[in-house]
Amino acid sequence: MSETPSTMLEIGSQAQDFSLPEPASGRQLSLDDYKGKPLLVVFSCNHCPYVLHIIDSFTEFANQAQTRGLAVVMINSNDVAGYPADSPEKMIQLAQRQGFEFPYLYDESQQVASAYRAACTPDFFLFDSSHRLVYRGQYDGSRPGNNVAVSGSDLRSAVDALLSGGDIPVDQIPSVGCNIKWRAGNEPDYF
Repeated sequence: MSETPSTMLEIGSQAQDFSLPEPASGRQLSLDDYKGKPLLVVFSCNHCPYVLHIIDSFTEFANQAQTRGLAVVMINSNDVAGYPADSPEKMIQLAQRQGFEFPYLYDESQQVASAYRAACTPDFFLFDSSHRLVYRGQYDGSRPGNNVAVSGSDLRSAVDALLSGGDIPVDQIPSVGCNIKWRAGNEPDYF
């Protein structure tokens, strides 16, 4: 299990447009659907041990944060030909099993992951209501096997500050996880 850190996109970056299908509902969702709302974009997948390590806590956190006005979108950009455990059918199963109350979108072309400079799963991007980046970092300090309890403390603090109008810490620790599974010849140039 190799660790890949987030690229730590520059704070203040504008959210990149997307229009992606949600396998569970058949809907197509885009950035415009979240106009004027603070938005958390999470690059994730179905099989990564780093994702599975936090998925229960993250699902509870994300479902609850939406009741406070935060929009949440999870995106799977992995190459499903090489990693069939990340297929749209398996995405539906994961969303249902976990009780996602937020969309889990499929980025088959991998263009959205590249536009966001996503590197790992999970990779978190928190935008204000103008869709300017205010946080990109870890969920918390817990990793598979490090015996640190999963709390979501880093992301929770950033979301709480954003939703209450407080100051978001500028000293942010990169998220770490499995690398996004790029199709051959599709690897971005930002590594």
